[in-house]
Amino acid sequence: MSVITAAPIEICPSFQPCPGITHAVFDFDGTLSLIRHGWPNIMLTMFLEMLPPRADEDPAALRNELMHEMLSFNGRQTIHQMVAFVERVRRRGGNPREPQYYLSEYTLRLERDIARRSRQIRDGASPDNFVVPGGRALIERLLSHGIKLYILSATLEPHVRQEATLLELAHYFEGRIHGGHEEQPPFSKGAVFDRILREDGIPGTQLVSFGDGPVELQHTKKLGGLAVAVASDEREMGSGKIHQLKRSQLIAAGADLVIPDYQCEKELVTLLLGEN
Repeated sequence: MSVITAAPIEICPSFQPCPGITHAVFDFDGTLSLIRHGWPNIMLTMFLEMLPPRADEDPAALRNELMHEMLSFNGRQTIHQMVAFVERVRRRGGNPREPQYYLSEYTLRLERDIARRSRQIRDGASPDNFVVPGGRALIERLLSHGIKLYILSATLEPHVRQEATLLELAHYFEGRIHGGHEEQPPFSKGAVFDRILREDGIPGTQLVSFGDGPVELQHTKKLGGLAVAVASDEREMGSGKIHQLKRSQLIAAGADLVIPDYQCEKELVTLLLGEN
């Protein structure tokens, strides 16, 4: 049974502190950056518009089912969600378009929000308004402990680098920003994790990762590292509330700790490193 601390940090039964952590890997969208905030609702709205209806279908149940499937692919490139949607349309007797068509439409809708938020920052809004609460403080605290930081995102790398720079986060990572690509072989977060460990000559037990998708947490646990699930309720960002569907998926993926954001950053680092 998991317990809740006052931080609030949910400590899962698998958790053990690791004073030897030397490397921290962050997912980007929803884990550090809020520039793409609200993407699940954009995708869900599009899917509901384009999905062939069924008679007497419970709309709430359908929304929950779609959301569950969408979030299960979080951490992988977005085309995977579109492939799953195509199969769903086909199962309903529809005649779906190619996955790339749906990806292009979704991207067009999402980019309107990205452009608006980017413009706000360029016009003088604080970048921290678009960073997960406490994120910058956590990064600086980890750096003060000599921990080497990485960003690893399924979003295309040029976009990640551009948005990290806009948020004034890029300099903390000293170029160690890895993102998705459209080349062959397909992008793999697992391959990047393996390369990080190989190039720096460290075991996975010196690794901690922070993510809001199952993929990065699963890879971290496979390597023997600590996995911190960032299960923010994006409808009330900064409220300290956990998104229960994200939480259940991330715990199933092997999370050691679950947090809503990083406003507990001091307690979180103390816990991770086993400090008194």
